[in-house]
Amino acid sequence: MLDLPAHAARAIAQLEDAGFETWAVGGCVRDSLRGAAPHDWDLCTAARPEQMQAVFAGERVLETGAKHGTLTLLTDGGPLEITTFRADGGYSDGRHPDGVRFVAHIEDDLARRDFTVGAMAWHPERGLCDPFGGLDDLQEGVLRAVGDPDARFQEDALRILRAVRFASQLGFAVEPETAAAMRRQLARLDCVAAERVRAELTGLLCGRFAQRALLAFRDVIGYVLPELVPMFDCDQQNPHHKYDVWEHSVRAAGQVPAEPALRWAMLLHDCGKPACKTVDERGVGHFYGHPKASHAIAEPLLHRLRFSAEETGRILLLVEQHDRPLGDSPKLVRRRLCQIGEARFRDLLALKKGDAVGQGTHPEDIAWLCGIAQLLEEVLAADACFSLRQLAVNGNDMVSLGLSGPAVGEMLRALLDAVIDGQADNTRDALLRRARARMEERHDE
Repeated sequence: MLDLPAHAARAIAQLEDAGFETWAVGGCVRDSLRGAAPHDWDLCTAARPEQMQAVFAGERVLETGAKHGTLTLLTDGGPLEITTFRADGGYSDGRHPDGVRFVAHIEDDLARRDFTVGAMAWHPERGLCDPFGGLDDLQEGVLRAVGDPDARFQEDALRILRAVRFASQLGFAVEPETAAAMRRQLARLDCVAAERVRAELTGLLCGRFAQRALLAFRDVIGYVLPELVPMFDCDQQNPHHKYDVWEHSVRAAGQVPAEPALRWAMLLHDCGKPACKTVDERGVGHFYGHPKASHAIAEPLLHRLRFSAEETGRILLLVEQHDRPLGDSPKLVRRRLCQIGEARFRDLLALKKGDAVGQGTHPEDIAWLCGIAQLLEEVLAADACFSLRQLAVNGNDMVSLGLSGPAVGEMLRALLDAVIDGQADNTRDALLRRARARMEERHDE
């Protein structure tokens, strides 16, 4: 039995008291049945939009999709999306129905949905409506298209990526006929907006079972991200790597926190390796310059998927610097903190740990990286200076000494270098003395 939240139960009661059959439907039913808290609640009703408006007169209602039968009721418990029972018309653009036809029965509405586990409805008195066996599939962990799978993906090609995302997030196996239809309809993904592709791929990458899904559906990923296809079956021929470039990258991605920028950076960090591969006389593979090559491949890919400038910059920095050392002494850690800041230092540390696990060969590297993590915490706890903001002097102090223009910044950076290297204490007096001495040296020159 589902535990409907009060605001959803109240809306169902209001509509039914007015004579309109109403059900909770879709993802909220699926998630509740598998013991997960739904993100939101959607309702489906026999009421037409104008009838819903009458039922909820005086309440806050948004016409979010009235022409398709959808209104959003704003309640204290959260928004409720309420849609009239409907059947969709043709999908000439491969994404959206050309029109909708309102229908009388919940079963007809459920027939238009994508997967059986999402084609269930719940009523607090009538119980579960499950005309397509969604509960059995949910219990068995199977993702199956409703009805003809080719027709479902022809209607909306984004469902192909949604299936892989569900496999990643829920750990479900895609039913063989459904998986085969996904592959037959891949070309239809060409008409899907880049933003929607990015959103589905990001959800996929951040799923608990992302590694399994990425390996099982690499051909689907390769279709929407053709830049990554050379990674498939690219043998690294290197004692530091157990897996080919694709499997290594996938395994590494699964080891970093499920934060979009980190997962994307980990997936892309070695995409330049195939183009850089050389094999020496001993048969050992090398990938000199691959971080830069990976950056060059990743940049247009991220632009094509319409990532924001901030997201793109963060991901590209991680891709380009993933192979650079972070430092194994307080001085070197301070130096790297000065260069990239604490947030990116922590990002790179997470990537390096994921990279090490994804290699599958040297578990002792994890202990070494944990040592660097401890060094970082010690440097931060000691309030060590590694940025201009932390210096005991500022630009006004330099101007007071007689400096101006670019010379002010140059002097501050030189003082910061001295503090980081342990050549000067981060005190106002010590730094002013050092600045004066440096000015006198330059004057003598």
